[in-house]
Amino acid sequence: MRIGELAQRGGTTTRALRYYESLGLLTARRTANGQREYDEDGLRLLAEIRSLADIGFALEDTRPFVECLRDGHTSGDACPASVAAYRRKLAELDECLARLAAARDRVRTQLEQAEQRRRPCAR
Repeated sequence: MRIGELAQRGGTTTRALRYYESLGLLTARRTANGQREYDEDGLRLLAEIRSLADIGFALEDTRPFVECLRDGHTSGDACPASVAAYRRKLAELDECLARLAAARDRVRTQLEQAEQRRRPCAR
């Protein structure tokens, strides 16, 4: 399939596909006149990349999953490097959640103090 069809079927743009290709995440065969041509494996790789990006993976962090699929595995997370990437992402998310919880607690404290200052003094 040509790049436009892959973009349409994969729910992305041709520009994104060219970028993924420049990163080495996707590869295309070239026709005699230089047009990119992809097969169903390209669609499968694209689905994996997009799925991981949707849950917050940076494009470079999708590489172990893409390589796992290219190695013939039925799932991009069947390889040890992919599992390690999941672990890193989970640790990153846990750290982010901890920072957000701390910020929420600080805002709650500030709000409580502000509300106490606004109460009229009872005499």
